[in-house]
Amino acid sequence: MKHAVATFTLTAALLAAPVGMMPLAHAQDAQQAEQSTPAARAQAMIDRGLAFLKSQQLEDGGWAPERHPPAITALVLRVFVQDPNYDHNTDFIARGYQKLLSHQLEDGGIYADSLANYNTAVAVSALAAAKNPAFDEALQKAVAYLKGLQWGVGAKQGPKGESVVSEDHPWYGGWGYGGQSRGSGRPDLSNTQMALEALQEAGVPQDDPAFRAAMLFATRLQNHSETNDQPWAGNDGGFVYSPSDDGSYESQAGEYTSPDGRRMLRSYGSMTYAGLKSFIYAGLDKQDPRVQAAWDWITSNWTLDENPGMRQNRPDYAEWGLYYYYMTMARALNAYDEPVITTPTGEKIDWRIALIDRLQTLQKEDGSWSGERKWMEDNPVIVTSYIVGALQEVVEDLQQHPPQP
Repeated sequence: MKHAVATFTLTAALLAAPVGMMPLAHAQDAQQAEQSTPAARAQAMIDRGLAFLKSQQLEDGGWAPERHPPAITALVLRVFVQDPNYDHNTDFIARGYQKLLSHQLEDGGIYADSLANYNTAVAVSALAAAKNPAFDEALQKAVAYLKGLQWGVGAKQGPKGESVVSEDHPWYGGWGYGGQSRGSGRPDLSNTQMALEALQEAGVPQDDPAFRAAMLFATRLQNHSETNDQPWAGNDGGFVYSPSDDGSYESQAGEYTSPDGRRMLRSYGSMTYAGLKSFIYAGLDKQDPRVQAAWDWITSNWTLDENPGMRQNRPDYAEWGLYYYYMTMARALNAYDEPVITTPTGEKIDWRIALIDRLQTLQKEDGSWSGERKWMEDNPVIVTSYIVGALQEVVEDLQQHPPQP
C-alpha cells in the first residue's frame, strides 16, 4: 500500500508569496487553521516521532542494539521511507538499509539468531516500501524464504515430524516465529498477519497459494461457527491467537466454559484487526460472511482505551499490546476502507479523528511513545515506529476520504 503523504506547510506558502501579501496576524490565523485539521495534527505528530527516531540511530547505521532483532531497524526504515520528506537515498536511511541487509543470510532470511519469520517479514515490508530497484534481488530472496516458512505450503515438515501438513491440520496455512528446521513450533495469527502484509506489499498476487492457505488458517482462528470447523468456535466474529502444540487453540484473552460445557476462547482486539486485515489481503470483500462477522465484532467492541477483550482474562492485561493494537487497527481499517464506525447504539465515530485525539494524549515531550513492558512495548523505538506507521495510515485514509464537517 502506497503511503503518499502530501503536506503543504504555511511556511512554504509564505516563502513563495510577495512581501507584504499576507499580514502577520492573518498568517498566524491561517497557521492555526491549518494545524487544526486532522491531517495536519497527525502529520505534526509524525514529524515529531520521526525526529525522535532519527536521534536514536546507532553508529553502525541501525536502530537495533547488539543481540536485538534487526526487525527494529526495519520498522524504523519503513516509516521513514513512507514519509515524503525522506527516501532510500537519504544518507542516514541508506546507512540503515545497509545495516539491515547485512543480516540477510544465504537462504534469504533476514534475522539474527531467532524469530526468523517476524524479522524477515518486517524487513520485506521495509525493503518493499523503499521502492529501490537495487533492493530487488535481496527482496525476492527474502520473499521466497518467507513463503518457505508457511506451514503446509512452504514447510515440508510438520509439528510432529510428518512430511506434510495437510489441509485438515490446524497449523495448515499459518506462520510461526521461525522455520520448520529451527524448532519454530506452532504458527499464530500475529506472525501470519505480518507475513501476509509483507507478501502483499512485495507484490505477491492474491491468488498465490500462500494467501489461499493463510485464509483457511485465519478462518480457523475466528469465533464464527458458520465458517470455522473447529469445535471451540463461538459466534461473536472476533479472533483468537493460535492453535497450540497439542492441536487445541489459545487466546491471550483467556477462555471460559459455555453453558453446555464446551471450552470456549475469547476474542480480542489486536487479533481481530489482524484477522480482518489478513482476509482483505487474501482478497475477501465486505460481503464475505467472515469479513462481516469481524466487522460486527469491531463495531460492538470499539475502544481506544485498551486492547478490548484482554480485560476479561485479567484486568491488568487490558493494556498489553496496546500500541500493537493501534498499529494493526489503523492498517486494517485503512484497508477496509470505511472511515466511520457505527456502534450498536447508533453512535458514529470517525476512527481516524478518534485515533489522532487519543495518540496526541500519549505522545511524550521528546516525540516518542512507549507503554507496558509486555511484548517489548516499553521500547520507545519500537512503539514510536508502530505509531508513526499508524498515523501514516490515518493520513492516507484522510486523503482518500476527507472527514465530513
